Amino acid sequence: ANIEVQASIETEWRGPMAIVNRIALDLAKDFIQVLALDENEQEVFNKKLRSNKVLAKLATLKRTDDCEVAVESCGMSHYWRRECEKLGYKTVALPPRFVKAYLQGEKNDANDARAIAEAASRPNRQTVRLKSIEQQDLALMVNQREGFVQTRTQFSNRLRGQLAEYGIILPKRVSTILQRVPEILEEDSNALTLQSRDLINRLYQMLRAVDEEVKALDKHLAAQADNNEDSRRLMTIPGIGPITATSLLALIGDVNEFKRGRNLSEYLGLVPRQNSSGGKDRLGGITKKGNTKLRTLLVHGARSALRVAQQRDDRLSLWAQDVAKRRGNNVAAVALANKHARIIWAMLKNQEDYRMTAA
Repeated sequence: ANIEVQASIETEWRGPMAIVNRIALDLAKDFIQVLALDENEQEVFNKKLRSNKVLAKLATLKRTDDCEVAVESCGMSHYWRRECEKLGYKTVALPPRFVKAYLQGEKNDANDARAIAEAASRPNRQTVRLKSIEQQDLALMVNQREGFVQTRTQFSNRLRGQLAEYGIILPKRVSTILQRVPEILEEDSNALTLQSRDLINRLYQMLRAVDEEVKALDKHLAAQADNNEDSRRLMTIPGIGPITATSLLALIGDVNEFKRGRNLSEYLGLVPRQNSSGGKDRLGGITKKGNTKLRTLLVHGARSALRVAQQRDDRLSLWAQDVAKRRGNNVAAVALANKHARIIWAMLKNQEDYRMTAA
């Protein structure tokens, strides 16, 4: 009993007296687990607070000048990092898969906060770049467009499937579907009933509305690309359009955080997967790590550039043609996307325009 009382007194004493050197936040919508460590990596406290009380608690803590707030990268991490930096804290965000390796014991909020703090203390820690408000706005526009495109595809496939049940077959192209459906609804000779015509028309109106949203966002993204010097510079690369250019600027962040072009390719998952050991190098397919959306855009852009490579005589186009002959178009497209990623890093890093190198 005396030991428990002494431990309770010591805990109460360490709370107000200890100086905090590192803070780990396990973020959630309603409650946030807050772990504070002193300069000796000893816990000052590890408690759960309501999210609207966390900033007030952080503002009152006694801390060192270089006190750091560590969070696990998620949708809310950019907001909380900016708010903590307003209070004078240094912040860092860690990838979830990097934090998971340091989880000890059962998974709960308190242990998750300890894992974040332990991962943040490692010298080889992996970090996630902080987005600005402008980058988040641009990323939101890109994400909304992608969501509307997926919804449009779902509606068009559902519409084609429902019409196929009545013996009416339509092609996959959305523009053709939007053109043909009104004609089908007005035609009296097909097998559609009054009720089926009404239901088909409802789905058609939803498809048309979503298609209008996609077109409107395309115009906004094109305007954003035209008004930004970096995106205009990127669009001079063969296969890079306004959507890819704006997505790169929104989701990559500051390219100065990458030491070289290969690091950006590695971040996008475009470098070969390694299984090397004992001095023997074994390389496989690409790692497919990082942002899937950016990698997909770059590969599709490389496919587009590969189609017109035969009409060009610059060094990169000739190299892509040679790879396509030896390894096929799919491998050549990924290899060209890897080249494009390195070119993008050099252009943004040095603020240079794209220059075609003669063969």
